[in-house]
Parts: sequence; structure tokens; C-alpha cells
Amino acid sequence: MMLADVFLGFGAVSAVSAAASSPVVSPGLQRILNQAYESPLYTYPTSLTQGIIPKAIHSHNDYWRPVPLFTALSAGCISIEADVWLVNGTLHVGHEQSALTSQRTLQSLYIDPIISILKAENPKTPFSMPNSRNGVFDTDSNQTLYLFIDLKTDGKSTYPAVKQALQPLREGGWLSKVSGGHYWESAITVIGTGNTPQSLVEAEETRDIFFDGPLPNLAFSNITSLISPIASTNFDAQFFGFKATEFDATQLDKLRSQIKTAHDKGIKVRYWDTPGWPISTRNAVWRTLYTEGADLINADDVVAAAGFSDESGEW
Repeated sequence: MMLADVFLGFGAVSAVSAAASSPVVSPGLQRILNQAYESPLYTYPTSLTQGIIPKAIHSHNDYWRPVPLFTALSAGCISIEADVWLVNGTLHVGHEQSALTSQRTLQSLYIDPIISILKAENPKTPFSMPNSRNGVFDTDSNQTLYLFIDLKTDGKSTYPAVKQALQPLREGGWLSKVSGGHYWESAITVIGTGNTPQSLVEAEETRDIFFDGPLPNLAFSNITSLISPIASTNFDAQFFGFKATEFDATQLDKLRSQIKTAHDKGIKVRYWDTPGWPISTRNAVWRTLYTEGADLINADDVVAAAGFSDESGEW
């Protein structure tokens, strides 16, 4: 299947909202609109992700999406997450071992497709720059895509396998990295989480795998943004079974303190295990986290988080 065919298949993501807001046009004009993509006047080399607006959404457990990676990108997610298990030398992707298959690997679901998208967004034409480094989004080519890799098996053995798996992205110059004490952002920023060993990440003088920092402990930690560009924590553990639609004063103080501590260090913030139901609670938490400065909104329903479902409303 062609990459363009994959993205065209996601018309349904915005069809509901588009149908309600589409203007009524004459049959003649509608024929022109329907046939536009048959003309070279209405397409261009980097149009694979045409019209997709990047949004501060993290596709939690992205491999659960209908089409991993592509569903999230079609909704505009700038962050995705894959759980990996090292089994017989291969990095398999899944939430638990009973869900693993020989076909669903880090390479097949993420590395190879990401490289294909980046090649599509950096075509070789008479007009292109020789060493362009456009990211995955046509509407914002400077936006990095955060790739969280959650190590489920032993960190000391799995980390080198992940590092090796990223070699094609590394060779292409697509990975954000720290070198010589400076941070250089590129199209893909890899964040190791789960069993990722902090000590191994810190030991890399030139690193292109970063550590998902412990958000609640940043005030007492010497972790910097050169090690952890993003820090995360379990929302439920911090706010103890939150079921309301508003944060109380104590909860807001805690939230603001954690976000400020991270931002003062130049570290972005993500809360995971946010409520998924009731919808009123889910939307209220999303809205509060966003307005209070959380940098990534953790979502299992990325279509709703992007505002494309009836139930998401104007969260």
C-alpha cells in the first residue's frame, strides 16, 4: 500500500466535522473540487501530510490505534508511544506479551514508516534543497515528532537493541541529539521510558535517546533538559482517583508547582493515565492541563483529543 493511500484512508477522521461545516456549492463547482487531485495544479511533492495541523497530543499506547503511527499523525499528534519487548533479538511491539506477533515490530510499525514519510516530505526535485530536513508535518516542517519507546523487558539488554534499531534514522540525520553539550533538534526526538536505564542515557556524551524524566522529583534532581527534554508522571497517582470536572485549590497548586519546576529547567511536561471516562471528566482534565501549561495532552482517543468527534466538543 502506498503511503498516500494510507493517509487518504483517514478522510473519515475529519469527515464528521467537515460535513457539518462544508459550504453548499453548485454542481459545476463541486465537479471541479472532486476532480482537482487529478491535475498537477492541485498537488505538490510534499503533500503527503497536507492540511494536518500539529497538535500537542501524545498518542498513548499508539499501537492500539487502527493503524499505528498513521492514525495519530492524521489527527495531528506530535507525540507517539510504542511499548517494546526484546524477544530473541527482535523488538516486538505490544502492551503485553500475549499481544505480540512476529509481524508487529518496532521496525515494521514505526522505523520503516517514519523513514518513508520523511523521504516523502523531503523529495528530490529541481527546486529542493540538497540536505533538507523537513519533519513529518507539511504544515510545520520544523515540528519534531516525539517517539516515546517504552522498554518492557530488561533495560540493560533492551536499550542497546533500541539504539541499534534507530540506526537508519541516525544515519539519515533525522534524530534530535545532544553533542558537545548542545541540543540539536531534528525531525524525530526519541524518549526512552519504562525500563530505560537513566544511567545508560546519561553516560552517552553524544546522545540521541533521551530519558523520560520523573516529573514529581525534578525539584530534588539534577536532571537537565539535555537528559530529559520531557518529564512525565502518572496523573492518577498524583491526583488520587480524580472524578470531578474542576481541580480544587490544593490540586491546582500541586499541578502548577510541578509544571513550573519543569519549565524552569526547560523541560516539557506530560501526565499519563489521565481519566478516559466520564467524558466530562476527561475533557475537563484535558482542558485544565492544556491551559495550565502541560506540553503534551495524553490521549487514548486521539480523534476526540484533536476535536474531531461529536463527544469531544470544545474541550
